[in-house]
Amino acid sequence: MPSPLFSRLCLIGIGLIGSSLARAVKAKSLAGHIACFSAPDGSMETALRLGIVDSIHDTAVQAAEGADLVVLAVPAGVMGDLARTLVPTLAPGCILSDVGSVKQGIVNAIAPLLPNGVHLVPGHPIAGTEHSGPEAGFAELFRDRWCILTPPAGTNPEAIRKVRTLWEAIGSRVDVMDAHHHDQVLAITSHLPHLIAYTIVGTADDLQDDLKREVIQYSASGFRDFTRIAASDPTMWRDIFLENRTAVLETLQRFTEDLTAMQRAIRRGDGEALHSLFTRTRAIRRSIIDARQA
Repeated sequence: MPSPLFSRLCLIGIGLIGSSLARAVKAKSLAGHIACFSAPDGSMETALRLGIVDSIHDTAVQAAEGADLVVLAVPAGVMGDLARTLVPTLAPGCILSDVGSVKQGIVNAIAPLLPNGVHLVPGHPIAGTEHSGPEAGFAELFRDRWCILTPPAGTNPEAIRKVRTLWEAIGSRVDVMDAHHHDQVLAITSHLPHLIAYTIVGTADDLQDDLKREVIQYSASGFRDFTRIAASDPTMWRDIFLENRTAVLETLQRFTEDLTAMQRAIRRGDGEALHSLFTRTRAIRRSIIDARQA
């Protein structure tokens, strides 16, 4: 029987993404042991009861002891403080990664703290649901989904290869890019859509009670899709918007300008402008389907 890719995987955080990763790693026998530390909310105990981790620990440092891969699966807002405690204790040869949606801030916070021989390979699996917690995870979450790695310049190539191999082994398609570029791309593909969804559903919530009740009762598919997105974890998304504020605000400004142009077209009865825009957006949808991202 071949040796596992990693002897000891340490997961810090065991929500939807962390628990799905644990399940997928176990299914493929990619780690000899999975250790876990998480917030004292019962999630660690749940993960142990479900059999998706092998041990739980009182501190992150204890969980990471002897690990050759540590994955941070916590909200972006606490990652810096966690790293300041954890990173100096990691053994030479250890690889530190994460699953966060914002990458430049993570690189800036963690890279200066790295001891000699510890390798930083940040990652972002572009996968998820509106559900959270260890019971919401499933091993197939990452299948045929992209995982983007954003290692800083000069990162050990073997460390990058091993993290890439892990994600590919559990079914992901992997790409490597600069952290700043990643944040710009995700601002339009993920962060702005969530911001719009939160805003639209918030507008509905501010309606008078009778009208709000009818909005809920007669929800069409478009509004239902927005409510699904707006049901995502509020702590995680608060931190994403704050950590990636520059790229989000730049993208939001462009969106606001485009929205103003659409308002003008509707006000003027400019059907040709509306039809032209809607034709272009259909082409984007076809491209997403062709790229197997639908």
